[in-house]
Amino acid sequence: MILFFGTRPGKPESIKLFNATCPYCQQRGTLTAITLKNYFHIFWIKLFKISSNTTIECSHCKRGYYENEFTDEMNRELSRIKK
Repeated sequence: MILFFGTRPGKPESIKLFNATCPYCQQRGTLTAITLKNYFHIFWIKLFKISSNTTIECSHCKRGYYENEFTDEMNRELSRIKK
């Protein structure tokens, strides 16, 4: 019997952060949060989520922020939107 298993990424989810300010260029409403989730699969069927990574990018200055670089304002806006 042949068994196909492994990991694969899911579809990226984008969320616009309208009430957050970019710490670099000080522009308000230009941040977009992108979440990528990795799943374990058997026969190309997703079974459960393994990991999740979120990054934020400013559309004005193109600066990117990883999760450890998020400001308190970014974290508050993300938690408010994800509820």
